[in-house]
Amino acid sequence: MMRWVLRLGSLAAGLLLWQLLTASNTRLWLRFDQLPTVVEVAERFAAQVGGAEYYHDLGSSLARIMTGFLLAAVLGIALGVVVARSRLLGDVLRPPLEVIRPIPAIALVPIAILLFPTDEQGIVFITFVAAFFPILVSTRHAVRALPTIWEDAVRTMGASRRQVLFRVVLPGTLPGVFGGLSVGMGVAWICVISAEMISGQFGVGYRTWQAYTIVDYPAVIVGMVTIGLLGYLTSAAVELLGRRVTRWLPREALR
Repeated sequence: MMRWVLRLGSLAAGLLLWQLLTASNTRLWLRFDQLPTVVEVAERFAAQVGGAEYYHDLGSSLARIMTGFLLAAVLGIALGVVVARSRLLGDVLRPPLEVIRPIPAIALVPIAILLFPTDEQGIVFITFVAAFFPILVSTRHAVRALPTIWEDAVRTMGASRRQVLFRVVLPGTLPGVFGGLSVGMGVAWICVISAEMISGQFGVGYRTWQAYTIVDYPAVIVGMVTIGLLGYLTSAAVELLGRRVTRWLPREALR
């Protein structure tokens, strides 16, 4: 209870400071007089929540995130295990993956526009790429970090390669995999919002950018807060699932 009181208190203190600086038109190098007050943002937020357009944008952004993220999770975990377990496939797949990995996903927007017939598919592709590489790298490192004695012990008892994979490798890598999933979710949100601003026709990112173009700054802040809440809730859901799936591990392994 005390931890929640501290968290809510820090949030309330931040909002109070924001209100005081903006309402008093403070200029301390930073121009707080140009920002909307907390009250103005709250009023704009209440107005948007009362309309159907807000929920349509929420649904669009969440659909894009979940589609791209789930595809990235499946392929990222699978390829991470394959690259770490097979020397041949690692030599074949790792060079092109490592060349593409440093490229920011948002820089692929022009390629997505050229490749995919619709903007919707292109935005999902950008989301997929953004989440894919953190998941891939975390899975690969988690597989390589497994103590070899675990696999040797199971093999001495007659376990097959399939049994080793499903009973030792995958369970043992779960903490690292969920770490990558959490990071991938955060990066995916950054890129899907950016892609919506560039080429989207609806969604939270598109609506936030549209509000900026018409100089509706309270709506811009509402969009930013919405993005932050969505990112926090989805990342928290991934971490909660990770804790539930890895309850059998010591607490130190989850930190």
